[in-house]
Amino acid sequence: MAEQHTPRSLIVSLYGAYGRTPDNAPLPVAELIRLLGVLGVDAPSVRSSVSRLKRRGLLVAARTGGGGAGYALSEDARQLLDDGDRRIYSRTRPGADEGRDDGWVLAVFSVPEEERSKRHLLRSRLARLGFGTAAPGVWIAPAGLHEETRHTLRRLQLDPYVDLFKGEHLGFAATAEAVSRWWDLSAIARLHEDFLATQEPVLLKWESGEAGSAEEAYRDYLVALDAWRQLPYADPGLPASLLPPHWPGARAAEVFTALHERLRDLGERFVRQG
Repeated sequence: MAEQHTPRSLIVSLYGAYGRTPDNAPLPVAELIRLLGVLGVDAPSVRSSVSRLKRRGLLVAARTGGGGAGYALSEDARQLLDDGDRRIYSRTRPGADEGRDDGWVLAVFSVPEEERSKRHLLRSRLARLGFGTAAPGVWIAPAGLHEETRHTLRRLQLDPYVDLFKGEHLGFAATAEAVSRWWDLSAIARLHEDFLATQEPVLLKWESGEAGSAEEAYRDYLVALDAWRQLPYADPGLPASLLPPHWPGARAAEVFTALHERLRDLGERFVRQG
């Protein structure tokens, strides 16, 4: 799972939460420094992280409306964030179908030995998308992830090496038993518990009226989002019937949903006041 709260991760979270506009207007460098500064990130770290994101093709240099230096999202980055929205915010929407048992998507790949670096990249990307390992070279995830998987593999030019299939699990072991082999559910549960340990007190603080400014809302929301947005990738959203009793993911989703509804729009006032 990607490291949380690094300058680069916080910048991605900032663009995801507040940096997308219909005209893809660039965020001024001065604004990036201001908005990351309240999170304890100094200006050199912001500039260094922006440069790395630019080299990765996620940010592009552009002039702001006032002629200043800024950075806009690349087309690939917008697709990446749009795909991420379906995961990150799915449980905040009424009628969300995450966890619905609608079958599985299988990714089967074969990479020539002379291109083994791509084999490693494929494995790491499938794991980051939330796939479990059903067998060597056979990866599995809930069927609802197939579109994002297609986008990701095409963006990385890995699609020639992969075949995708949709289907049902027909045994021989019970599906719940098989799922416990495909994913490390104990490790995923600990990630949810870690999120709750840091973010439940934040929610209680806001519910008790101990905080209230737009700057505080922005700061708390961006940190919560940066922590939460990793979890729907580690936890692919398995049906509840296949999960252990008292699964902490449900409570973690409730806490993030409450923070999102309470803080996101209030935090935007701080973002726009610059």
